[in-house]
Amino acid sequence: MLNILQPSGLICLKLYDFRKAKVLRKKYLMLLAVLFSLQAAQAAYFSQFSMREPDHDPCYESSGRPVRCIPEFINAAFGKPVIASDTCGMNGPSRFCTVKEGADGIMRERCELCDGSVPEQSHPASLLTDLNSAGNMTCWVSEPSLIPHNVSLTLSLGKKFELTYISMYFCSRLPDSMALYKSTDHGKTWIPFQYYSSDCEGMFGKAPDVIITKHNEQEAVCTNAHNIAPGGNRIAFPFLENRPSALLFETSPVLQDWVTATDIRIVFTRLSADQANLYGASNDVNDMRNNGTEENIKQRYFYAVGELAVGGRCKCNGHASRCIFDKMGRFTCDCKHNTAGTECETCKPFHFDRPWGRATSHNANGCVGT
Repeated sequence: MLNILQPSGLICLKLYDFRKAKVLRKKYLMLLAVLFSLQAAQAAYFSQFSMREPDHDPCYESSGRPVRCIPEFINAAFGKPVIASDTCGMNGPSRFCTVKEGADGIMRERCELCDGSVPEQSHPASLLTDLNSAGNMTCWVSEPSLIPHNVSLTLSLGKKFELTYISMYFCSRLPDSMALYKSTDHGKTWIPFQYYSSDCEGMFGKAPDVIITKHNEQEAVCTNAHNIAPGGNRIAFPFLENRPSALLFETSPVLQDWVTATDIRIVFTRLSADQANLYGASNDVNDMRNNGTEENIKQRYFYAVGELAVGGRCKCNGHASRCIFDKMGRFTCDCKHNTAGTECETCKPFHFDRPWGRATSHNANGCVGT
């Protein structure tokens, strides 16, 4: 036993306290993300369909002077379509099994039937962005497989958003390895923004936990998800955490581009680094002596996610306080300051007397006409 009164003991104790505080800070951030996404989801979803002008236009002062304005912070994923590359029960009924610890401390296996043709037994990807509550968590489940690699979920946001975080709640154990990608051109090209793995080098060719500096602020970092959420079921990725220019976001085009996305893709690349640790299953899938048939083992290998939340704001470059559906059914910014475009990224016709600019807290940079 270590004597904490010794100098070496004090050092170890301080290191332990620092690491414990870091883990608690991560968990607190994840909890805040969950609470907000549940509170904001309903209001955000229905506000998209409102064409009523606000009582006071926040893009202008009472004197009529233009000021920077931004849409409300919402769960941008709520009600949006998600495409899964693989879902259980789509090619006939299948079974999936989970192992959970009971109140008596005994681990028990529970198996369920997944059938895409029966609503009560189906687990489609649409359940990821519906309205969940703590007592009524619905889950997407992938088709059980002995090698459940490269299963993907793709979320379309409809237009450009500036994102603050992505949060996922898993209905089963956390996957060992996965990659998060974003697109800024509606899925034509993809850019990685985060990797998770116990073997970053082997899975993604990335050194673990690279320090971000001002010279690599758009670099995707790889870290071990099980260190971030030990024993937990939720992973939250804050886009600006540990980015040196985060406090100067308003004047950082690099970070403004970093947080911008039209689509999100999550690729699960490995369920477990060592299958022997997965519910007691054998690491050798051909060794059935202690674990039953191959079919029984396969039922334990799947991904299950109950909630996908994406916190952010509709991207309007400081020239709109809301996004609406226009007469053509397109989701777009309700542009002010004589700006135009889906993201208010240009000036209205005949308002080019000075170059377009993104609004800041000091200058609305409104377009000017003759």
